[in-house]
Amino acid sequence: MFSVPGDALAGTAAAGAPPNARTLLAIGSSLCLYEAGMALNDWADREVDAVERPHRPLPSGRIRPAAALTAACALTGAGLALAARAGRPALAVAAPLAATVWAYDLTLKHTPAGPVAMGAARGLDLLMGAAATTGRTRPALSSAALLGTHTLAVTTVSRQEARGGSSLAPLAALATTALLTRVVTHRPSDHRGAAAHGLLGPRATPPPGAALGRKPTAHLTTALAAAYVAATARPYFHATLNPSPPLTQRAVGAGIRATIPLQATLTARSKGTATALLIAALAPLGARFAKKVSVT
Repeated sequence: MFSVPGDALAGTAAAGAPPNARTLLAIGSSLCLYEAGMALNDWADREVDAVERPHRPLPSGRIRPAAALTAACALTGAGLALAARAGRPALAVAAPLAATVWAYDLTLKHTPAGPVAMGAARGLDLLMGAAATTGRTRPALSSAALLGTHTLAVTTVSRQEARGGSSLAPLAALATTALLTRVVTHRPSDHRGAAAHGLLGPRATPPPGAALGRKPTAHLTTALAAAYVAATARPYFHATLNPSPPLTQRAVGAGIRATIPLQATLTARSKGTATALLIAALAPLGARFAKKVSVT
């Protein structure tokens, strides 16, 4: 769950607004829908898990299937209620997000559309933060696409975590990490500067200190992007060399945890410096609790 709050916060930063009370409601909605998906996933996979992973809560008998399904329904309702409390724009995103979660767990997971659906769910979760805070989603579409692409790559690797398989999926995830890092750290000629150039005239000069103001943000974005690469590169590389179930599962866990530094990078890129640092602080907490509760 530590990988969830950064979705809404990154969306809020991409929309150009500071977090507010509606952002917190969006985070609460995201947490509920995420946990609903986890419970529903175990309910839907209970027969497969009885063969492949009998130690899980449902096949081991620690949790009754009816209790898991009830939890999934209740958490979905709570997530939609919190989104409604955050406003109509947030609910307009939360409803398709909830539908995507249920469609993935019940139908799409075992089809080629599964990774795409999971990536779409993460992207929608980021957009919900923007919608709840500002009522607008368009400014956050780029960040949502980048986060969704990362999630798609991780989900593709996860499809073979129980039995192992081809080296192609972790290799593609490794390439995706490199591409995303390039995109989030690349700073082309400032389009806002170009707009100002057109408004102020060809001889106008940037305000004093404008370049200096951009440097700390650029440095933080680069540092967080480096943390994102560091979190994923080695596990993906090991799984590429040997796509066995243990190394593949380790790569999937690393990919999920790497969602946090990627969210922080996207937030820093949107000049949400303080929020980016707050998201980044969730990474060590997530790693600590991952030793007790598997992130997958």
